[in-house]
Amino acid sequence: MLTNQFRLTTSAALASLMLLAQSAWAVNPFTVRDIRIEGLQRVEPGTVFVSLPVRVGDTYNDDKGAAAIQSLFALGLFKDVRIEVNGDVLVVVVEERPTVANVEFVGTKEFDKEVLVKSLRDVGLADGRPFDKAQLDRAEQELKRQYINRSLYAAQVVTTVTPIERNRVNLTFTVVEGEPANISEIRIVGNKAFSESTLLGLFDLDTGGWLSWYTKSNRYSRAKLNADIETLRSYYLTRGYLEFKVDSTQVAILPNKTDIGVNINITEGERFVVSSVKLAGEYLGKEEEFKALVEIRPGQAFNADEVARTTKAFTDYFSNFGYAFARVEAKPEIDRVNNRVALVLQANPSRRAYVRKINVAGNTRTRDVVVRREFRQLEASWYDGDKIRRSRDRVDRLGYFGDVTVETEEVPGTPDQVDLTINVTEKPTGSLSLGAGYSSGDGLGLSFGLKQENAFGSGNSLGLQVNTSKFNRLLVISTTDPYFTEDGVSRTFDLYTRTSSPYEDENYYEIETSGGSIRFGVPFTEIDTVFFGMGIEKTTIVPGTDLPISYENYAKEYGYSSTALPLTVGWARDSRDSALAPTSGRFQRANAEWSFTGDAKYLRATYQFQQYVPLNKQFTAAFNTEVGLGSALGGRSYPVFKNFYGGGLGSVRGFEQGSLGPNEQADGLGTSLGGSRKLNINMEVLAPFPGAGNDRTLRMYGFWDIGLVGGDNAVNANANDLRSSVGVGISWISPVGPLRLAFAKPIRKFDNDRIQSLQFQIGTSF
Repeated sequence: MLTNQFRLTTSAALASLMLLAQSAWAVNPFTVRDIRIEGLQRVEPGTVFVSLPVRVGDTYNDDKGAAAIQSLFALGLFKDVRIEVNGDVLVVVVEERPTVANVEFVGTKEFDKEVLVKSLRDVGLADGRPFDKAQLDRAEQELKRQYINRSLYAAQVVTTVTPIERNRVNLTFTVVEGEPANISEIRIVGNKAFSESTLLGLFDLDTGGWLSWYTKSNRYSRAKLNADIETLRSYYLTRGYLEFKVDSTQVAILPNKTDIGVNINITEGERFVVSSVKLAGEYLGKEEEFKALVEIRPGQAFNADEVARTTKAFTDYFSNFGYAFARVEAKPEIDRVNNRVALVLQANPSRRAYVRKINVAGNTRTRDVVVRREFRQLEASWYDGDKIRRSRDRVDRLGYFGDVTVETEEVPGTPDQVDLTINVTEKPTGSLSLGAGYSSGDGLGLSFGLKQENAFGSGNSLGLQVNTSKFNRLLVISTTDPYFTEDGVSRTFDLYTRTSSPYEDENYYEIETSGGSIRFGVPFTEIDTVFFGMGIEKTTIVPGTDLPISYENYAKEYGYSSTALPLTVGWARDSRDSALAPTSGRFQRANAEWSFTGDAKYLRATYQFQQYVPLNKQFTAAFNTEVGLGSALGGRSYPVFKNFYGGGLGSVRGFEQGSLGPNEQADGLGTSLGGSRKLNINMEVLAPFPGAGNDRTLRMYGFWDIGLVGGDNAVNANANDLRSSVGVGISWISPVGPLRLAFAKPIRKFDNDRIQSLQFQIGTSF
């Protein structure tokens, strides 16, 4: 009985308190005569007034009060908001959040400050923004995530919040990075057809070597591991293992947070051979043409790459006829009893489409016309996949953009029309460089370069190049208009002066050449360009100590100054996959120079051929040959200053730069004369540098070089004059350009040849 009475008394008390609270909160509706805001320090009053759902003259009630508080909290600027009523005056009392005044980082070595500042800005924490403890926690997690991506699992982040005047705070993130987590073991479980070492050799990740400090190949990265797994999958699928799968991947981090073990469990499945390839669906009556595109070979092991290339070739061919939405699917019919698979290529061309509009997006600096003039696809014409691909490649080859993509969008309500949008990402096209380089053959060289490839967004280039070394000095001013005509004929002006001397002393002789030229480039096809032009050139033999007899004889016959008016013609084609570190493709270049009038009359021609053949993912075979021929015209002697030279990097390694062929003195110690005939043959096998994984920027190579120089003013060039060498070297795409270091041993030489076993140079590719 007492218990029940106590419960009734307690319930009554609680009810009374609730009624009292409701009466304290409840406000009788009234007309607002004025609104005051209290507590503002940095936030503008207008920001608060705009967010309030009530104005002077409105009727205020409890619902509007609750809505006002909710609206002000949603701004994220205040940590407390109250609304008080003073008669018919509404008083809004706020307490502002502190503002972040400055963000500093202590102990960060792995990242630049700008990278960390950007990552924190992405989670809402930056200078000038309101400070929120929840954002601070997210910021710490984001910093740890950035370090985990670099395999620094032991990284610790401690944040210090320092209040300062005007309700602001300084944030200091103190980071103890710790040691990176390195892969101590990688295991592949379930492999039978291929050895574990063979499969691990496909990976970019490894357990490290003596060059891991440079390659970081033993740093765990989920993205790199995923890429390696896809490489593994591709390896099996291209060798007949149609049902290969990766069952699981375990990554274990040891308690010390610096050692990682990776286990990859796979199921190889059976190896399947292609029994037949059939075409099904609609092929526009061009079945024979499509069959010619099939790369899948019956009787051979199933190859996923061949299937992918075939289906892509089919869709690309459909697009050439306007079928922008064609679909081709390779359907396997598997015979598991005999381990055979029949492939059915099912095609659905869908509908033909016109291109309504072509849009250009992302060109903040480059003019639209510079991009549009590279397009071969026209508006209001049939969609043509081949022309679109060529258009994208042409825009990419301009070199003005970091990324170029083409998007195809259907026109709403018009199923037979599409719009194309070419998206470009601008990149800096101007460069100002100061530097120095050293060549074992040319000594110390200082360089200065000022070049703008896309001047004022017009597509024209302007350049100034200065180079100086012990033996050769150069000044070139050039400008190119790639669309001198609407058909894409380019025009280039060059002004240059060169000075060469075999010695550093100012008392020795020099060869000074200055001149100018104009060249035009005519695109005969999409991949072939023919260049032609003319120039004027003056060459002066400056007498001095040790002037070679051949130069002296030429000067006596024609004078110490010679003027030439050379006409030039050239052709180039480049299909290499990379200009700096090629692994496949071909490069060809031919040039001819004909001086038909003036003091020096001659014909000079060169041809270069390079071929790169990938032996596998790691090894590449490279072949280079260069031939040079020069001939005098009009009964005159061939100009000695137009001779070819050989020896050293870019020619026959192991011999001093430019020393091949006869010399002024019989003992071989005099000035190299060069000759009007030149032949270079270089063969290389390139491989990853030990410990560098599959890094293409750092490779080693073995080589065999053959070459000769001779002719007119020297001796007749013949096979008996061939020099040859073998050796090994290192190729590195360094920050200042391609660097080649070679150690060579001559295997065919003459007694007076100048040997130089160790050579290096920056800026050469062969």
